[in-house]
Amino acid sequence: MKLFTRGDADGFCAIALDNIVQLLLVPALCLNVIGMPPELVYGRILPGIAVSYLVGNLFYAWQAHRLAKKENRNDVCALPFGLNTPAFIAYVFLVMLPAKQIAIAQGAPNPDEVAWQAGLIACIGSGCIEFFGAFISERIRRMTPRAALLAALSGAGMAFLTLNFLLNTFAHPIVGLVTLGLVLLFYFGRVKPKLGIPAALVVLAVGTALAWLTGLAPQGTLPPAGTFGWHPPLPVFGALWQAMSGGHVLPYLSVIIPMGLLNLLASLQCIESAAAAGDSFDTKSSLMANGLGTFAAACFGSPFPTSIYIGHPAWKRMGARAGYSTLNGVFITALCLTGSMAFVAWAVPADAGLAIIIWIGLIICVQAFEVTPQRHWPAVVLGTAPVLIAWAMFFTKNALRIAGSGPPGGIDFSPKLLAAFHASGTFIDGGFALEQGAFYCALVLATVTVLIIERRLLAAAGWALAAAALSLLGLLHAWRFTPSDTVTALPLLDSLTGTGRPGESLFPAAGYAVGYAGIAAVLLLARWFTEPDAGHGSPPPGA
Repeated sequence: MKLFTRGDADGFCAIALDNIVQLLLVPALCLNVIGMPPELVYGRILPGIAVSYLVGNLFYAWQAHRLAKKENRNDVCALPFGLNTPAFIAYVFLVMLPAKQIAIAQGAPNPDEVAWQAGLIACIGSGCIEFFGAFISERIRRMTPRAALLAALSGAGMAFLTLNFLLNTFAHPIVGLVTLGLVLLFYFGRVKPKLGIPAALVVLAVGTALAWLTGLAPQGTLPPAGTFGWHPPLPVFGALWQAMSGGHVLPYLSVIIPMGLLNLLASLQCIESAAAAGDSFDTKSSLMANGLGTFAAACFGSPFPTSIYIGHPAWKRMGARAGYSTLNGVFITALCLTGSMAFVAWAVPADAGLAIIIWIGLIICVQAFEVTPQRHWPAVVLGTAPVLIAWAMFFTKNALRIAGSGPPGGIDFSPKLLAAFHASGTFIDGGFALEQGAFYCALVLATVTVLIIERRLLAAAGWALAAAALSLLGLLHAWRFTPSDTVTALPLLDSLTGTGRPGESLFPAAGYAVGYAGIAAVLLLARWFTEPDAGHGSPPPGA
């Protein structure tokens, strides 16, 4: 397989834009929400992110070449890789910001340093879960139906990529609709630009030109000259040791553990998605590399984990192979180490290329149906629902905050809010419960559905009991109110670490545990109150 192909140029444009959109959140949240000084963000955090990008992207490019050589193929596409956005946002709001607030309350001399160190510990914890989880993940993958592994990805692709960015498309129709038309033409119309120009580059160029003509660009003011400069990555072992000895581990385990497990599961699903597209990468080494990328981030100053990205089938359909991954690692590293990202964000608005990301979301959703038997499609549809609802809850809560539900003014996020929704016939608490552990819920519901379709009722009951156990532990459906949000609740773990809330039930999702146990009971007793439906016949051979 060649080091670079024409398709790699398309793939690079798409993933580079996606990564830039994620990376723009780093200074926005670290500077504006946490209030960190620019020298910490540009001198420590972004260089640490650069190291993790380089390590991960080069590994997955090498892995693709290795698989191509092993199978004597030239069409292997590397796994896409980058910043783990859900964990990044969770660590900002649930680890780093609270750590700074506590430090201020205690009169610490440098609360920004405390917040950063707490994030480093969270990142290390996530890396441990990713790395050591690699040794058991292949077993989980083998016992889980493909429809179940792809269902949650299908929901994520439809909600967080396609639907999410369609809002931008119709908010800025001149840029959004024209670029969407180009993407549909190039990637569904089976045509390509003349003169060998990559299709993604044409989309970005047209989108950027329209953005400047319509006033979407430039974004803000030209970055000051001091933004540019060489920011080399430096090890931060001293800061890590201070964080470990400063008590930053136990208070945030209730955030670190579920986010780490979620990332492990999502990465496993991405590997299955690649296998469904024809590229069967080794599960253990793929996940270990993901964990090592997160370790590298923390050791060089980034508090944010890395992740295998959804979308491998889309990049493969673009014609991307391994070169796009190498280019992405080098490009993002250069942006982070030189401060150039600020200029790119100023000159090229995200709207210029969001149509490509919309297409990636569509392909992820389509793949879940293409590679699963038609009889399993109900499982795929049901498995997408929890993730779609989680996305809807994000927008619902954001709308409530904008409308004044959170303090100051309006009503707090509290049981009063539930009563108001119930009065209108909307059981919003069900959405809050589905939001917590949405990927786990999607996996369980889709797996149980597949096993019922195949009449493997004993195995389906086992999965339902596993969901009951997850609910008791608080990893599934357990939530609590904060003044302006609903978040994961792990009171059992909090009580063991001495950070629990007085009077809070140790098992807030006990009702869901009973419900899943009820499903298991129904399936185990089914042989005594059901009989085969002659009209539908028996399951296919080998089920």
